[in-house]
Amino acid sequence: MEKDQEFVEFVVKSLVDHPEAVKSDRTVDEMGVLISLHLSPEDMGQVIGRQGQTAKALRTLLRVVGAKHKARVNLKIVEPEGGRGPNPRPQSAMAASGAAEEAPDAMEDFKL
Repeated sequence: MEKDQEFVEFVVKSLVDHPEAVKSDRTVDEMGVLISLHLSPEDMGQVIGRQGQTAKALRTLLRVVGAKHKARVNLKIVEPEGGRGPNPRPQSAMAASGAAEEAPDAMEDFKL
């Protein structure tokens, strides 16, 4: 196992509740190194973090490790089977209640 892959597994196993489920694959092509991270669905939130901040920090650190070994390293967090996927954006209460259609009429009093 290469240093960059060991680094990712060490950090991620330190973050999650199910370290035994953390696995990674390393592939090399003309674009550089790709580390694909597989983990338990329950741990996805801990690895990604709020607004993706933990994943972003992990990718930044991984770029530093890669630069040290003169390689371009990217991280892919693999969506587990049965994962939730991206959260759909909830409709605003105004749009859901139909108030959005009424808003232009209510604004007629304020026209210049």
